[in-house]
Amino acid sequence: MTMEHGEDCCVKVAVHVRPLIGDEKLQGCKDCVAVVSGKPQVQIGSHSFTFDHVYGSTGTPASAMFDECVAPLVEGLFQGYNATVLAYGQTGSGKTYTMGTACKEGSHIGIIPRAMAALFDKIESLKSQVEFQLRVSFIEILKEEVRDLLDPTASVGKVENGNGHARLSVPGKPPVQIREASNGVITLAGSTEVHVTTQKEMTACLEQGSLSRATGSTNMNNQSSRSHAIFTITLEQMRKADPIMTSDGMPIEEMNEDYLCAKLHLVDLAGSERAKRTGSDGLRFKEGVHINRGLLALGNVISALGDEKKRKEGAHVPYRDSKLTRLLQDSLGGNSKTVMIACISPADINAEETLNTLKYANRARNIQNKPIVNRNPIADEMKRMRQQIEYLQAELVSARGGVASDDIQGLRERISWLEQTNEELCRELYDIRNRYQTDPCEPEMQKNFKWL
Repeated sequence: MTMEHGEDCCVKVAVHVRPLIGDEKLQGCKDCVAVVSGKPQVQIGSHSFTFDHVYGSTGTPASAMFDECVAPLVEGLFQGYNATVLAYGQTGSGKTYTMGTACKEGSHIGIIPRAMAALFDKIESLKSQVEFQLRVSFIEILKEEVRDLLDPTASVGKVENGNGHARLSVPGKPPVQIREASNGVITLAGSTEVHVTTQKEMTACLEQGSLSRATGSTNMNNQSSRSHAIFTITLEQMRKADPIMTSDGMPIEEMNEDYLCAKLHLVDLAGSERAKRTGSDGLRFKEGVHINRGLLALGNVISALGDEKKRKEGAHVPYRDSKLTRLLQDSLGGNSKTVMIACISPADINAEETLNTLKYANRARNIQNKPIVNRNPIADEMKRMRQQIEYLQAELVSARGGVASDDIQGLRERISWLEQTNEELCRELYDIRNRYQTDPCEPEMQKNFKWL
């Protein structure tokens, strides 16, 4: 896959202030967060923070979050840009609700279902000009183990593994491994990618994975996510080209001119926890330790990337300190357009955790990403050869125009050479096209594909 360099851009950060919930009201909690009217600014105690967007608690209505933050990322997929939406916040702050992995209906529909709808609406409007293929994957990171939430073999005879969670691994099957390609792209070896052609099929994958995800009850959240989850949508496009005409005026079969492949990562992080507040012990305590360790590693990456002085000095970025940061390597400081949604509770009982979340999000605003168009190199070669063919055909037309008799023999020889070269290029273009269709640059991803 070749990549066309684009302009650097900062990670965009939005804050979502959820309302006080029933338990907080029963405890007599008061609002400790103030949103400055007409500005994307949040105040807590003596601290004030400015972000790209602020939603809820008299700020912009949360219903506008998708249109302002996520819809532009979905649009960018069709231009070949990778994108990431990252939800962060303490446990019980509304991350899963905001992302929509619970698949709520009506006005409570979250970001992921809305992204699906926007994606298929756009495909419908372009399908007469472009051919599409869609794949989805869904993984979670639980106690530093990457688990495949869409593994079809694990969904049958699911058993408990002794720690209270369903075991998603299969005896004899290699675990999901994080790998880095020669061009620096992070991939998951062994994870399931499901080919989908409808929004209903994609939603079914989201629901299946959400049901398999590890959850547990704590004092702060009856259904607390015990893992970091990443739902990934891969969009491939083949832009149709007009047929090329041979030198004798016969059309060559229509050939595909351009191939783009982009990914949208939708990340629902587990919430930061304090054992004293959550009442965790035993298994839940150990899970909380792993959750906080991964979030600490993420915080260290954000600090390294967000520090302008360190960035200019080329300081080491500790991506390898956790599997979470390895998987988010492209999303933070790499090839992606990224939006971070910081979810916070306004309750004064959570003031310390809320302040930490806002500090975390404020550092993330300084991260510089390098989003680039992801294009297939074979498609680039096909485009170059098409241009050569068109140039040669123009030369042929020019050479066959009115000329002096002394030049006829020379022109005949040139015409013969041009025609021969043209034929060779056409044959080579055919070969490349057939090779792409049967053995593309990522063959394991192309099996059983159906173009939309």
